Amino acid sequence: MKIIYELIDIVGKENILYDGQEKERFTHIWKTDLPLQALAVVFPTSTQEVAAILKCCSSHKQQVIVHGGLTNLVGATQTQKEQLVMAMDKMNKIEEIDEQTRTLTAQSGAILETLIDAAAEKDLLLPLSFGAKGSAQIGGVVSTNAGGLRVFRYGMTRANVLGVEAVLPDGTIISSLKKVIKDNSGYDLKQLFIGAEGTLGIITKVILRLQEAPTSRCSALVGINDYEKVVRLLKFLEKNLGGLLTGYELMWQATYKAMTSAPSELPPPIDQNYTYYVFIECLGSHAEQDYQRLEELISQALENDLIMDGILAQTERELKHIWQIREDVSVLAALAQFDQHFDISLPISILGKEVDRAMQALEKLPFVECVFPFGHIADGNIHFIVGKSNNTPETKQAINDIIYQNLAQYNGSVSAEHGIGLDKKAYLNTSRSAEEMALMKRIKQTIDPENILNPGRII
Repeated sequence: MKIIYELIDIVGKENILYDGQEKERFTHIWKTDLPLQALAVVFPTSTQEVAAILKCCSSHKQQVIVHGGLTNLVGATQTQKEQLVMAMDKMNKIEEIDEQTRTLTAQSGAILETLIDAAAEKDLLLPLSFGAKGSAQIGGVVSTNAGGLRVFRYGMTRANVLGVEAVLPDGTIISSLKKVIKDNSGYDLKQLFIGAEGTLGIITKVILRLQEAPTSRCSALVGINDYEKVVRLLKFLEKNLGGLLTGYELMWQATYKAMTSAPSELPPPIDQNYTYYVFIECLGSHAEQDYQRLEELISQALENDLIMDGILAQTERELKHIWQIREDVSVLAALAQFDQHFDISLPISILGKEVDRAMQALEKLPFVECVFPFGHIADGNIHFIVGKSNNTPETKQAINDIIYQNLAQYNGSVSAEHGIGLDKKAYLNTSRSAEEMALMKRIKQTIDPENILNPGRII
């Protein structure tokens, strides 16, 4: 095809795969049975090359699907054989770490964990953290406004982005690479690209806000039998720990048992008989004092009947063990064959009741084999992994209807942190009004009138 030769002229033959060349790298990290179908895979090495590629594709009305680390959970990187894949792997440099302004500038293909480690070497903290950090590329993280384990303290990815450089579908470069926190000079254009899932432009560089690195990390795991006490414990710890409380994660009993029983190799730190398990993290600057303070508060919570049992991590090994139970969801994915994964957001006050309702309804379905709820309770964000005996459209629909049943009623969200992609598009109306969806379509049509960039995602 003519467009292939034009792309070779832009990036060089060594930076494009086509005509049956090896593309196994582009199998999705969670769904390895979905091999890549695409016209070609092109690897830009600079923002200017991204712009030239998109200008070329725009002239041919060639659809482009952007690939980062392929860790998404909403079908966002699925492709068709006539579509072009733009992979950001070779744009992976850290361009600068400014210790005075506490910022990190990186190209979009840089792996999140690499950025976290680079910041740590400068005694700084990049607080973004989630299970796929070793594979996720920062451009994809920003494009999906990823969440994670420390949103409660540091906010979603959006809250940690100061500047963005992106390329529009017609090849126009929009560069807003500012290190300043305050900037009220008109529309905040970078927000158009954060969370837009690559539908409005391809992010090529980001400037991230860093924090001073903590010098202490304390963690506890507690068992509770009453959801109301889960909420009360959160308020109790917030009030008494203040800014030290950075993580407050929740697992239901079925999930904890699955994570701490064979075939999992993780032993249970506390008994498996409680209804709820809360994972607590504090980051501070005085290791001994911070540990003593958390220990005192856990003791008070026991005395006041807020919790039934608890353990504090006394060593780095114990701390890693506790958090591996929360983070290593591959155990759950294997047990459930990763059939369906949900990522809903609801007000904390009714979340416990809604999870109980959904679990009871799901367990009555004859084809459902397991249900594992867990998540970021302090953010009102709960995940479900559902395993089932068959994978027909009808069974998927039945499960979706149960999970999403009351989202609109409680002004919740069908996607707290994973995005919409292709998989959740049919349910966007549970979380957005017709007027909001119409405005999103108008923005898309204005910026991408030919619908060439990540077509079909979100709307």
